[in-house]
Amino acid sequence: MKGIFIAFEGCEGAGKSTQMRLLSDWLTAHGVKHVLTREPGGGQISEAIRKIILDGKNSEMTDECEALLYAAARAQHLADTVIPALDRGETVLCDRYVFSSFAYQGYGRGLSVKFLKEINAYAAGHMPDVTLFLDIPPARAFERKHGADPDDRMEQAGEAFHRRVYEGYCKLLKRYPDKIVSVDCSGTKFETSARIVETLLERGFFGRENG
Repeated sequence: MKGIFIAFEGCEGAGKSTQMRLLSDWLTAHGVKHVLTREPGGGQISEAIRKIILDGKNSEMTDECEALLYAAARAQHLADTVIPALDRGETVLCDRYVFSSFAYQGYGRGLSVKFLKEINAYAAGHMPDVTLFLDIPPARAFERKHGADPDDRMEQAGEAFHRRVYEGYCKLLKRYPDKIVSVDCSGTKFETSARIVETLLERGFFGRENG
């Protein structure tokens, strides 16, 4: 694969969509072909799975079912969107990827790492070139977005759950320092965007001359 795969991670309301859009603007200005996508989603089948996962009415869904649905959506997403774009030499900006499963279904729900690695084995063969963790505690993130979405099953999981997810991400940062980069989100969205661009340039993506 010839393209660049960049994943954005973070708690609910961390600003992933906003930062992806701002980076997309920067890439467009610098003539870099790219696609924006998300998980779960990024294709007809994966988007259908997304609706099932996030539907607030599906409160009886087991944690194992949730994790398997995420993995299934991820496999289809790779086949439909990510791999074709990378093969075309394009940059892929992805809202969440496999580290979300470790943070949410692992640290958040309490499922075993072994189980999560097994069901995501296909995705593990197509890891991002870099994962950007937008570092903002969940309480602050929900404050920014004016509370949890009442129709989003994941956002309605409760304060303790989202605190475990955030702590899980912090542990993943220490466990995978060569794969995940923390981005301070305490400033304005434009300051955060500038940090992201600088982080990517420092790691040799897109060429320093583009900065």
